[in-house]
Amino acid sequence: MRIDKDLVAASATPLVLGILADGEAYGYAILKRVAALSGGRMSWNDGMLYPLLHRLERQGLVTSEWGVAETGRRRKHYAITEAGAAALAERQAQWSVVVDALRGAWSGDAGQRLAGALA
Repeated sequence: MRIDKDLVAASATPLVLGILADGEAYGYAILKRVAALSGGRMSWNDGMLYPLLHRLERQGLVTSEWGVAETGRRRKHYAITEAGAAALAERQAQWSVVVDALRGAWSGDAGQRLAGALA
Protein backbone atom coordinates (compact mmCIF):
# COMPACT_ATOMS: atom_id res chain seq x y z
CA MET A 1 0.00 0.00 0.00
CA ARG A 2 1.27 3.45 -0.90
CA ILE A 3 0.55 6.10 1.71
CA ASP A 4 -0.01 9.60 0.37
CA LYS A 5 2.97 11.90 0.96
CA ASP A 6 0.78 14.51 2.70
CA LEU A 7 -0.32 11.93 5.26
CA VAL A 8 3.26 10.75 5.78
CA ALA A 9 4.43 14.34 6.25
CA ALA A 10 1.64 15.12 8.73
CA SER A 11 2.38 12.04 10.83
CA ALA A 12 6.19 12.13 10.68
CA THR A 13 6.87 14.48 13.60
CA PRO A 14 4.56 12.79 16.14
CA LEU A 15 5.77 9.38 15.00
CA VAL A 16 9.46 10.20 15.46
CA LEU A 17 8.84 11.99 18.76
CA GLY A 18 6.81 8.99 19.93
CA ILE A 19 9.62 6.61 19.03
CA LEU A 20 12.18 8.80 20.83
CA ALA A 21 9.89 9.04 23.88
CA ASP A 22 10.67 5.33 24.37
CA GLY A 23 14.39 6.10 24.48
CA GLU A 24 17.23 7.47 22.40
CA ALA A 25 17.81 5.98 18.96
CA TYR A 26 19.99 6.43 15.90
CA GLY A 27 18.62 7.00 12.41
CA TYR A 28 18.63 3.44 11.09
CA ALA A 29 16.93 2.19 14.27
CA ILE A 30 14.21 4.84 13.83
CA LEU A 31 13.65 3.71 10.23
CA LYS A 32 13.36 0.09 11.38
CA ARG A 33 10.93 1.07 14.16
CA VAL A 34 8.67 2.96 11.73
CA ALA A 35 8.56 -0.14 9.51
CA ALA A 36 7.84 -2.40 12.50
CA LEU A 37 5.11 -0.14 13.92
CA SER A 38 3.37 -0.06 10.55
CA GLY A 39 3.67 -3.78 9.93
CA GLY A 40 6.01 -3.01 7.05
CA ARG A 41 3.46 -0.81 5.30
CA MET A 42 5.45 2.40 5.84
CA SER A 43 8.93 2.50 4.42
CA TRP A 44 10.87 5.67 5.08
CA ASN A 45 14.30 6.43 3.68
CA ASP A 46 17.27 8.49 4.84
CA GLY A 47 16.26 11.38 2.61
CA MET A 48 13.02 11.76 4.51
CA LEU A 49 14.20 11.01 8.05
CA TYR A 50 17.38 13.06 8.44
CA PRO A 51 15.94 16.41 7.30
CA LEU A 52 13.12 15.83 9.80
CA LEU A 53 15.57 15.02 12.61
CA HIS A 54 17.64 18.11 11.79
CA ARG A 55 14.51 20.29 11.82
CA LEU A 56 13.38 18.82 15.15
CA GLU A 57 16.84 19.49 16.56
CA ARG A 58 16.79 23.12 15.35
CA GLN A 59 13.39 23.51 17.02
CA GLY A 60 14.78 22.17 20.30
CA LEU A 61 12.51 19.11 20.28
CA VAL A 62 15.36 16.59 20.06
CA THR A 63 19.06 16.58 20.84
CA SER A 64 21.79 14.55 19.20
CA GLU A 65 25.08 13.13 20.33
CA TRP A 66 27.70 11.10 18.52
CA GLY A 67 28.38 7.64 19.89
CA VAL A 68 30.21 4.51 18.84
CA ALA A 69 28.48 1.20 18.11
CA GLU A 70 29.88 -2.19 19.16
CA THR A 71 31.26 -2.48 15.63
CA GLY A 72 33.30 0.69 16.13
CA ARG A 73 31.15 2.71 13.74
CA ARG A 74 30.16 6.22 14.74
CA ARG A 75 26.43 6.77 15.09
CA LYS A 76 24.47 9.89 15.88
CA HIS A 77 21.95 9.18 18.62
CA TYR A 78 18.83 11.30 18.99
CA ALA A 79 16.86 11.89 22.19
CA ILE A 80 13.65 13.76 22.90
CA THR A 81 13.87 16.93 25.02
CA GLU A 82 11.35 18.26 27.54
CA ALA A 83 10.08 20.62 24.84
CA GLY A 84 9.81 17.62 22.51
CA ALA A 85 7.79 15.69 25.08
CA ALA A 86 5.44 18.67 25.45
CA ALA A 87 5.12 18.94 21.66
CA LEU A 88 4.39 15.20 21.49
CA ALA A 89 1.61 15.53 24.07
CA GLU A 90 0.11 18.39 22.07
CA ARG A 91 0.31 16.40 18.81
CA GLN A 92 -1.27 13.37 20.50
CA ALA A 93 -4.23 15.52 21.56
CA GLN A 94 -4.55 16.94 18.04
CA TRP A 95 -4.39 13.51 16.41
CA SER A 96 -7.02 12.17 18.83
CA VAL A 97 -9.43 14.81 17.54
CA VAL A 98 -8.62 13.95 13.93
CA VAL A 99 -8.96 10.19 14.51
CA ASP A 100 -12.29 10.66 16.30
CA ALA A 101 -13.59 12.81 13.44
CA LEU A 102 -12.48 10.25 10.85
CA ARG A 103 -14.06 7.38 12.79
CA GLY A 104 -17.29 9.34 12.97
CA ALA A 105 -17.25 10.12 9.26
CA TRP A 106 -16.40 6.56 8.28
CA SER A 107 -18.81 4.81 10.63
CA GLY A 108 -21.92 6.62 9.34
CA ASP A 109 -24.02 5.82 6.30
CA ALA A 110 -21.39 7.14 3.87
CA GLY A 111 -18.72 4.91 5.40
CA GLN A 112 -20.97 1.87 5.21
CA ARG A 113 -21.85 2.60 1.56
CA LEU A 114 -18.14 2.91 0.77
CA ALA A 115 -17.36 -0.37 2.55
CA GLY A 116 -20.18 -2.06 0.60
CA ALA A 117 -18.89 -0.68 -2.69
CA LEU A 118 -15.38 -1.93 -1.96
CA ALA A 119 -16.54 -5.43 -0.97
